[in-house]
Amino acid sequence: MQTLSPRHVKTEEALRLGVESGWYAIKVSGTFVSGPHGSEGDCRRKIDEIHPPVVKKKY
Repeated sequence: MQTLSPRHVKTEEALRLGVESGWYAIKVSGTFVSGPHGSEGDCRRKIDEIHPPVVKKKY
């Protein structure tokens, strides 16, 4: 499973990339998966929707 991370793209970089500024869920490779989101919290919630946290079973 790919690990996703939140990343903030500021206006200058957004203009260069041709995207809106904001928070994006990205793969380790730097590929944008989701966004833009209005806050880091919104981005993290979307990451949790895409890849729910692993729940460890107690034996």
